[in-house]
Amino acid sequence: MAERKPIESWLTDMDGVLIHEGVPIPGADAFVKKLRETGKPFLVLTNNSIYTARDLHARLARMGLDVPVENIWTSALATARFLDDQRPGGTAYVIGEAGLTTALHDIGYVLTDHEPDYVVLGETRTYSFESLTKAIRLINGGARFICTNPDETGPSTEGPLPATGSVAALITKATGKEPYFAGKPNPLMMRTGLNAIGAHSESSAMIGDRMDTDVLAGLEAGMETFLVLTGLTTPADVDRYPFRPSTIVDSIADLVDRV
Repeated sequence: MAERKPIESWLTDMDGVLIHEGVPIPGADAFVKKLRETGKPFLVLTNNSIYTARDLHARLARMGLDVPVENIWTSALATARFLDDQRPGGTAYVIGEAGLTTALHDIGYVLTDHEPDYVVLGETRTYSFESLTKAIRLINGGARFICTNPDETGPSTEGPLPATGSVAALITKATGKEPYFAGKPNPLMMRTGLNAIGAHSESSAMIGDRMDTDVLAGLEAGMETFLVLTGLTTPADVDRYPFRPSTIVDSIADLVDRV
């Protein structure tokens, strides 16, 4: 195996790596502080498209994690960057929250239900029959189908909630059209994020708690990958996949000295 370059840039998932159910994971504050002290480029990533980067900055600050707005990268921002590259100044019918609509407004998109270029599906807690029906009819009428992320369920205190991937499957069943997913594990999200901080994949690392999104996305983007065991994945789960992370650690605390 070819020896990798030293890690100069870090990308890390948020939920399950830095925080868990609204509480910082031990070592997360030290890790973020070390990144900021060294000046190394870094991004905190999330597939959740509900919140803007400013919202997430405030949420993390309340937990004692000082992550600047420009160091937060969401699937909504990755989706907006993709659409801006594909069809600048386009139009979209959006099902989602402020994180997504703000990202699209910021790239100059017009949000409309009249012959849009795209139907863009993101995360929301208020999926309505009316909005889904409209999306289906617009896609059948020629709009291209884009989704922020493929996650099928999301967490809540009451248990799993249907998420973007599940709702996308419903629309696909009704239209026969598969969406393009911009978020993890699509390496597009990683590459656009790396570009945003001027980093290169061969000298960057991805930290995550999920094999099927975080590790896979980092692997396919050409980065060194670290799996932490503070989220959804157990050591027994790793061997079920046909790929492996570069390194498995107990938690983010084990990586502070690697920065």
